[in-house]
Amino acid sequence: MSETQTPNDTTQHHKWYEDVQALLLGTLMLSFGVSLYSEAMLITGGVAGTSLLVEFGTSLTFGPVFFVLNLPFFALSIMRMGWGFSIRTLIAIALISGMTRLIPLWIDFSFLAPAFAAVMGAAMMGVGLVMLLRHRAGIGGITILSQFLQDKGIIRAGIFQLIVDLAILVVALFMLPLKLVILSIVGAFVLNLTVAINHRPGRYRGMS
Repeated sequence: MSETQTPNDTTQHHKWYEDVQALLLGTLMLSFGVSLYSEAMLITGGVAGTSLLVEFGTSLTFGPVFFVLNLPFFALSIMRMGWGFSIRTLIAIALISGMTRLIPLWIDFSFLAPAFAAVMGAAMMGVGLVMLLRHRAGIGGITILSQFLQDKGIIRAGIFQLIVDLAILVVALFMLPLKLVILSIVGAFVLNLTVAINHRPGRYRGMS
């Protein structure tokens, strides 16, 4: 037993294959949730929401836009979170970008109720994000920038993220029917509630 451990220390480190499984399954869950949102023309927050708006307003698809928009945040991730987290996050972003292009080739929706897509898609994205967070990975983007700005004393992270998400909602109001925007807000609540309930570092002690 090392000097830093106590008899009651039950922390267990993840094995490499557990990290691989979490990256694959977590990004698959996230990608399927995003695919539901794309099909139903719903939006979410952050870089993912911005990428969906670009997809809805142009001929570009979500995957490449999501990957490119996340690249500028990679340097900030290295500075704040270190190389291990950043590399896992980059892999997760690449997997999501690829899977969101493949899923429409694997599944064809003849009918998809927007309300179902809002709730189920958000729940799947929330579960996928929890899997990544528990294995020290993320999906980059606005969260990293908000933490960086808070560290610099410019603006609190939560306020910055709220401003960004509100800006996305305002743009969506000019692009999507009001019903879909309202359903997207419901989805945001479901996603954040899923993460809040299932990701509590004090309860879960596994580490990479």
